[in-house]
Amino acid sequence: MTSCEGPPRPAQGLMTSVGASWMAAPYPALVVDASGAVVEANARATALFPRAVRGAPLAEVAPGWLVEGHRRAGSGAAEPVRGSHGPSTLEAHPTPGEHGETVWWLVDDTARSLAETALRDEQRRTAFLADASTRLLASLNTERCMEVTVRLAAEHLADAAVLVAPASGRRHPLAVAVDGTVTHATARVDPSAVPGLAEALQGFPPVPSRWIDPAALPDWVVPEALAGRVGSVAVTPLPGHGVPAGALILLRRGGQAAFDASEEVFARVFAARAGIALSAARLYMEQSRITATLMAELLPPALRQVHGVEFAGGYRASKDTERVGGDFYDVHPGSGPGDETLAVLGDVCGKGLEAAVLTGKIRNTLQALLPMADDHGQLLRLLNGALLNGHHTRFATLVLASVRRCGGVTHLRLTSAGHPAPLIVRQDGSVEEAPTAGTLVGALPDIRSTTAHADLQPGETCLLYTDGLTEAKGGPLGDVMWGEDRLRAALAECADMPAEAVVEHVKMANATWIGDHRQDDIALMAITAPRTTHLTAVDGHTRGRYTA
Repeated sequence: MTSCEGPPRPAQGLMTSVGASWMAAPYPALVVDASGAVVEANARATALFPRAVRGAPLAEVAPGWLVEGHRRAGSGAAEPVRGSHGPSTLEAHPTPGEHGETVWWLVDDTARSLAETALRDEQRRTAFLADASTRLLASLNTERCMEVTVRLAAEHLADAAVLVAPASGRRHPLAVAVDGTVTHATARVDPSAVPGLAEALQGFPPVPSRWIDPAALPDWVVPEALAGRVGSVAVTPLPGHGVPAGALILLRRGGQAAFDASEEVFARVFAARAGIALSAARLYMEQSRITATLMAELLPPALRQVHGVEFAGGYRASKDTERVGGDFYDVHPGSGPGDETLAVLGDVCGKGLEAAVLTGKIRNTLQALLPMADDHGQLLRLLNGALLNGHHTRFATLVLASVRRCGGVTHLRLTSAGHPAPLIVRQDGSVEEAPTAGTLVGALPDIRSTTAHADLQPGETCLLYTDGLTEAKGGPLGDVMWGEDRLRAALAECADMPAEAVVEHVKMANATWIGDHRQDDIALMAITAPRTTHLTAVDGHTRGRYTA
C-alpha cells in the first residue's frame, strides 16, 4: 500500500523570500512546520542539533522548552523562549511564515545568563551581609553575638557551623549551630587536630577546604546530627580589633557540593564582619567588668548600726544614666564600743565621672588619715594639703562627725569644711543647727574650721546632707528651690524615727517637690541614737533583740 501523504513538502513562502543564503547565517536557524516537523536546518543548527534533518519531529531534535515554545507559537503566542542545552543557555526567537511554518533563530545566551546569575548571587550575598551586620551589631553580649554568627553561617553558608572562641584558661568557649538549634559549651580543644584551626585562631589566612579530611575531624567538631555524614569542611579565622576573635568551622553533609573558591572567599568576608562584632562585644564586656570593679569602690557603702548607734545613708546621682557623682559618705567604725566612729559626708565640685574620681581620692586619703580623727582640724589640714598637691583643679566641701555612745547618750563632734551645717532633730520635733563652720578643702593653702559638740538622747537624729538637697528646684513651675525651711519641716516629722526611716522620709519629700526636673547630686546621712539597747545574740552570730 502506498502512502497518500508523500514526502514533506519543501519550505515555501518565507524560505523562498529569504533564499538559500540563510544556510550561512551566523546563528542556528530551524524551520519547523505547523505539525512540529523540521523543514529545514542551517549549518549552525545542524551542528547544534545533529538530528535536525528534514522531516524529523522537533521533539526528537530539540530540548523540551523549544518544543513547548513552538507549540505556543502555533496557537498564536509567538514569543521568544529560553532554556539550556548542554552547557549552554539558548534564547530562541520565532519568525512566523505564510504557510504556518516558523523559523526559530537561536542565540547563545550563556554569557549573559552567567552574568545575570552572578549578579543575582552577588545581590543576595550583599543583602545577606547587610542583614548579618545589623544582627551581629544588635547586641554587645558575647554569647549572643556568637549565637548569631553560627546561626547565620548554618543558614546561609553550610549545614552546620562551630565557632571556637579564644581560650579562657585551658578551655575554649564553643557555639554550635545545626538544624536551627544553637548550643553553647566549653571544651579542652587541641587546635592541631583540625587542619588550619591553630592558624585561624592566631589570625593567619585559612587553608583551602580541599586540604581538610572530614573523616579525621575530632568528635567535638562534628555535631551529633552530622555524625559520619560530613562531606566537606572549611575553617576561616574571625579577625578582630588587633586580636583574633576566634575561628569559624563550616560543615556540609556528604550529599552537598563541596566548598568552591568563591564560597571560601565569601565565608571569609562574613567571618571578617562577625569577628569585628565579636571583638567589639568582648571589648565592651571587658570594659564593663573593669567599670564594675572601679564602681564598687566609688559607690557609697551600705550603712549599718555601729556600737549601738544607727547610721543610714541615701544617695541619688544628678542623672538617671549615672551611678556615681561628686557626693559621697563613709562611716569608719572605731575598734571598740568605747571608741569614736568617724562619719564623713562630702560634696566635690562638679558632677559625673570626673567628680567621682576626686571623690575616690578623698575617701582613700581620709581612710589613711583615720589615726588623726581625734583632731578634726589637723585631719582637714592634711587632707587639704593632699588635694592641693594633686593635678586636678576641683575642690570639695565636707562635714566630719565623730560619734561615741556612752551611758545611753550619743556624743557628737561635728566639723564643717565649707559644708552646710548638720541639723539635729530633738525628741519634741524641734530642729537645731549645729554651730560649726569652716573653709572648703582643696582650694586654699590654709583652712580654718570650728568644731561643735552635741549630744543625742534616745530617739534623736543628726542629719548630714549636701546642698543638692536644699537647692533642688521644683514646685508648680519647677523653678523654686526646696530650701532649708522645707528640709526642717520634713525633719520635724521624723522625731523618734529610726535612721533609715528618717532618710527615706526626707528623700521622698524632696523627690515629691522636684518631680521630673533635673537636680544636682544628692547625699544625706542620718545618725540616730536609738531608743533600744542591743542584747547579745543567742548564738553569737544572728542579730540580737532590742528592748526598751
